[in-house]
Amino acid sequence: MSDQYVLLIDTKDQKGLVYHISEVIFKHNLNIEQNSEFVDEEVGKFFMRTVISGILDKEKFLNDIKAVLPISATIKFTKQQKKNIVILATKESHVLGDLLIKNYEEELNANVQAVISNHDLLKGLVEKFDVPYHTCDATNLDRQAHEEELAKIIDMYNPDIIVLAKYMRILTPWIVSRYEGKLLNIHHSFLPAFIGANPYKQAHERGVKIIGATAHYVTNDLDEGPIIAQDVVRVDHSFSWQDMRKAGRNVEKVVLSTALDLLLEDRVFVYNNKTVIL
Repeated sequence: MSDQYVLLIDTKDQKGLVYHISEVIFKHNLNIEQNSEFVDEEVGKFFMRTVISGILDKEKFLNDIKAVLPISATIKFTKQQKKNIVILATKESHVLGDLLIKNYEEELNANVQAVISNHDLLKGLVEKFDVPYHTCDATNLDRQAHEEELAKIIDMYNPDIIVLAKYMRILTPWIVSRYEGKLLNIHHSFLPAFIGANPYKQAHERGVKIIGATAHYVTNDLDEGPIIAQDVVRVDHSFSWQDMRKAGRNVEKVVLSTALDLLLEDRVFVYNNKTVIL
């Protein structure tokens, strides 16, 4: 059976791009299994995601692709296979547990290499799934020292994606830049309206009608990185704040899982602090 690859192209739009790219694929005797395109006419940007199959000379194929694209084009070419992920967590188990179950049921196209937490409260849960657990305690350490210890553990695994599964520590520019483009975060969509230890209680007191969650890349602008996935559920006056929290946790699980699947399938393009999903 021949291998499958994902070709991602992000470039200035111009006539004939799809034709010339397809011609190169045909020339290399490859099959197009899936193809999606999008043009942002406001900025003149072209995006293309193509799944191809066959036996190829990767270097020669990419050289031929580059030859038919503008010099400024961004090209990503990966073999379709499981990606490696490391999960960061703190005390909350709902998002982490959902990912561990999906990994156990082989519903994730990923290898969950390890879970790292600044507490040991989730160790028992994680070990039930035979996943390595590391406690990176922040006690008596300043932020830089703690992140250096955290980075040492992450680097042991060299993951493709780092999932912040309710990891309740703000990351510094040092560690964000170290793992740029690899950090996926989930938060409730009340931010910045309801900030603090119990946003659902605040939301209940305010009488909100929608509970939401947002999954996004981590950048140095707190909770303002490019958005990958979002969703909401409706609530009403009959919901207690505990009911709202339960609804919020459910939507957080769905949104994070959706965003992670998109990254694992190489469907996400980033530009101008937003995303195109193909």
